[in-house]
Amino acid sequence: MHVLANPARFLRIARPATAWLLSVGLLLAMAGMAAGLTLTPPDYLQGETVRILYIHVPAAWLGMAGWGGIAAASISQIVWRHPLAAVAGRACAPAGATFAGICLVTGSIWGRPTWGTWWEWDGRLTSMLILFFLYLGFIALAGAERERGGDGRIAAIYGLVGAINLPIIHYSVLWWRTLHQGESIGLTGTTIDGSLLWPLPLTLVGFTCLFAAAVLMLMRADLARTKVEARLRRTAAA
Repeated sequence: MHVLANPARFLRIARPATAWLLSVGLLLAMAGMAAGLTLTPPDYLQGETVRILYIHVPAAWLGMAGWGGIAAASISQIVWRHPLAAVAGRACAPAGATFAGICLVTGSIWGRPTWGTWWEWDGRLTSMLILFFLYLGFIALAGAERERGGDGRIAAIYGLVGAINLPIIHYSVLWWRTLHQGESIGLTGTTIDGSLLWPLPLTLVGFTCLFAAAVLMLMRADLARTKVEARLRRTAAA
């Protein structure tokens, strides 16, 4: 990580990486969704509604991974004072919030025909909704701190405290009786039939690449804004 501590060095790597990640992400995500819509059979219980899993599962993973990125950036900022840590944390937040929102929306759409309700205050859904609001709070706090010229440490502490919610989301289906099904995919195997499962890795990798591309674009925009502000300050002082 310290190799990328220099913003100029980071930008030399980030510019081509953004294009590659965006291209690969779009290709895999579109291929996975097209395959899931046209090449897989309907589920014997849920019918055609099961196809939403190709968006819902990657969105849930990236909604949580986004906050994991914020927590990692927060540790890097507080412990090692990495010069790009605050920038990375601010960039992860909008991308993570977007996927957390997609997770909630697709989950509600999936839940209506499956559970008979758009929403249920169970452990998994409620903790995911809390994560979405945590994202909004982080975006507001980090933005306000940046406008005041702060170093982002308050937002970093908030990011670390908010990470407590991640294991709650993960284990909520085990800790509480809930409408939400348990884990379908684990380290030891899966309960999803292979005829339905095979497009999911495509969308998982595809959306992850799009997430990474979005984070790099937001970091580049943040650094460009900082450069412009510094130039304006020098001009005003001259």
